[in-house]
Amino acid sequence: IIVPGSPSTLSKGAVTMGELFKSAGYATAILGKWHLGAEPQSLPTSHGFDEFYGIPPDISWDSATYVDTTIMTHSSDASPEELLAKGPQIVEAVAGGPLRTVKPYTREVRAEIDTELVAKSIDFMKRQTAARKPFFLYLPFSMGHFPNLPSKQFAGKSRIGQYGDKLMEGDYHVGQILDALKELGVDDNTLLVFASDNGPQGETAREMGNQGSPDMGNSGPFRGELGEATEGSIRTFCFVRWPGKVKPDTSSYAMFSTMDFFPTFARLIGSKIPTDRPIDGVDQTDVLFGKSATGNRDSLLTFIGADMVAVRWKQWRMYFTDVHPTGIGPQRQPGMFSASAPMAGYPKVYNIEMDPHEDLQVGALFGWTVGPGLEVVEKYKETLKTYPNPPAGNVTRF
Repeated sequence: IIVPGSPSTLSKGAVTMGELFKSAGYATAILGKWHLGAEPQSLPTSHGFDEFYGIPPDISWDSATYVDTTIMTHSSDASPEELLAKGPQIVEAVAGGPLRTVKPYTREVRAEIDTELVAKSIDFMKRQTAARKPFFLYLPFSMGHFPNLPSKQFAGKSRIGQYGDKLMEGDYHVGQILDALKELGVDDNTLLVFASDNGPQGETAREMGNQGSPDMGNSGPFRGELGEATEGSIRTFCFVRWPGKVKPDTSSYAMFSTMDFFPTFARLIGSKIPTDRPIDGVDQTDVLFGKSATGNRDSLLTFIGADMVAVRWKQWRMYFTDVHPTGIGPQRQPGMFSASAPMAGYPKVYNIEMDPHEDLQVGALFGWTVGPGLEVVEKYKETLKTYPNPPAGNVTRF
């Protein structure tokens, strides 16, 4: 994603899911968060999407608080009206057109944004169904992401606070999408994926004293959170629904990365993936259809910035650098604010099937696992000779 202070643009030649589906004849839309750059060449409508409506394409959901916190901390001499006009805006665009400002993105708008996105999603699906055109809809909801501001319809309904209210609202909105597919008569011919892109930030909230934001989730049995290289950061849920194709009420323990959706979808729609670069994803169609229990992936690399920190190989997770929170004492910042550091001695090895919280370091007993892990690393390093990675975003090195 694009982070503050880094170049606000996609890498040159990037190929997106929108382009994949567009090349196969699908109508395409993204409604919500893009987070991949605001430069003209980086807009979703420059990368295969016919329609875009959502928050500024270079920032995240929490930007709705920027104006309020600027006023609260007296960080600007500008008037509230000036700050509102210059602050984050809801925007929209169509393919071939400019990015257009719709309205200021405030906390009030943030609370109702998912209701807006669902209404626009249903409208998009209705238009494409009427035109008998297949469609690809990317709907990145705000629910679950800080700040969890529920709509007026759900505020106070869960009895457990804003986080519970927003989960209730999210459940309702997903139901609206499912109902719309059924009403349009395309639910049996539509593949629906509902997934999270990363783990929570619960520990960050606790370390900061829960300053008005005790709603950042919990990683349950897994160690760590968003921004780290641990299971709690990258291991998330995913639900897949496709009547007649994906067997209902089943689950899979196969290792499946979000990167795998790109080649998997390409196979399903008969589209071609680029051959002029290594593709990090693998085709997992057999996992979706229940034909394979293990799938085509047995390893996954994990990075912090440009640093390759850890490798998962089968049930083993091994770390080749240490991961430290920034700062010390009560003001230390974990998660997204953590950093990798050289490790002294032997890589740390964990059996994450038996020890999902990564409490017991078993490298001394299972040192042989480092060999296969290093093979994964060497294969990755070999690709860099021909296809080097673009620079990772970093706002601490000049």
